[in-house]
Amino acid sequence: MNVNPATPKSTVGPMIIIGTLFFIFGFVTWLNGPLITFVKLAFNLDTFAKAFMVTTAFYMAYFFLALPSSWILERTGMKKGMALGLFVMAIGTFIFGTYATQRNYNISLVGLFVIGSGLSLLQTASNPYISILGPIETAARRISIMGICNKLAGILSPIVISALVFQGVGDLETRVAEASSYEVQEGILNEFAAKIYMPYMVMAVILVLLAIWVAKSTLPDINASEVNAEPVGKAVGAKEKTSILQFPHLLLGALCIFLYVGVEVMAGDAIGAYAQGFNIPAAETTIYTSFTLGAMLVGYVIGLFTIPKIITQGQALKISAILGIVFTAGAYFTTGYTSVVFVALLGLANALIWPAIWPLAIEGLGKFTEKGSALLVMGIAGGAVIPQLFASFKDKFDFQLVFLILMGLCYLYILYYSGPGHKTGKRQA
Repeated sequence: MNVNPATPKSTVGPMIIIGTLFFIFGFVTWLNGPLITFVKLAFNLDTFAKAFMVTTAFYMAYFFLALPSSWILERTGMKKGMALGLFVMAIGTFIFGTYATQRNYNISLVGLFVIGSGLSLLQTASNPYISILGPIETAARRISIMGICNKLAGILSPIVISALVFQGVGDLETRVAEASSYEVQEGILNEFAAKIYMPYMVMAVILVLLAIWVAKSTLPDINASEVNAEPVGKAVGAKEKTSILQFPHLLLGALCIFLYVGVEVMAGDAIGAYAQGFNIPAAETTIYTSFTLGAMLVGYVIGLFTIPKIITQGQALKISAILGIVFTAGAYFTTGYTSVVFVALLGLANALIWPAIWPLAIEGLGKFTEKGSALLVMGIAGGAVIPQLFASFKDKFDFQLVFLILMGLCYLYILYYSGPGHKTGKRQA
């Protein structure tokens, strides 16, 4: 493998910039958990399936925009592409803040889709960038550092949005139900919805300023095709291939990302809906996403100090999958707050999965690195599909059984990828 010639000293600046970006899209992404509760209340939705359109609109953007993002990055370079992604996110936050305040659900979902589109561009650039900024064998460690930035933001965002938007929300549904007229009911909901406006306008301004900062920064453009060249000892034949579809380890990795993001969103964004299945008050559940992300933060710190000194990236993936199966079973066989704790603990199990999958999946792609990364980013659409399946079936069947089946199947596949899955198509030299 050709290693990026950048010295440790020269990578500090890029790491700070990319770390800031991971913080930003962590803050924006993990707002989806409390937003599910927000839209259910503000738009007076009668089912969680409708409220989970928040995650569907947001994460489906990755599926539709990932490949176009790779084409954009090939023309703009990673640095300008990241700045462009931030500008697109700013447009999306403006749209959502404006139309959520007006209680126009359809256009609000368009805003979330636009935010996801910007993030698709940002992630298509930043994830491979940090993976190939140094040796691929230590990529999981660098991504773990980025994950710490991401999850710190994710811990803060539900707390911040709850403090700004959800104050006094405990009796909102009761007030709406007891309103003396339709006009009074609408007035109560309009007042609540208006609380989301200022936070999203502030985020839009911050995103624009960050875009300008990144565009003018000294962040170097890395030539992914040269840096991520064919590795020695595990040749995948990148020079002989004509399509990304000829890399089995990449295709299996994309499916692994799809299932992983599904379980990550289930543990993070859907934990509130899960807890409400035990009749835990909605006002209390709006900060539960922070508990899951706190557990993820612990996992990232563990990865930072253990990979690759103590365990390999593949071993970290295997341990994570096993923990996911154990905690999922724990959530099923318990009830109430104890069950919710097991769901939050899935954050610990999930922490090292994303950092491990990326370097294993893009290893040796050479000139196909950008398109391979885009394929992996498309897998983020799992965050739209799996939670929506949970929301659709939770009211028809035992919601804990639905949770067990969905999560169990996902973790079993992740366990497979940690072993023979990521080695498929890599012939030994």
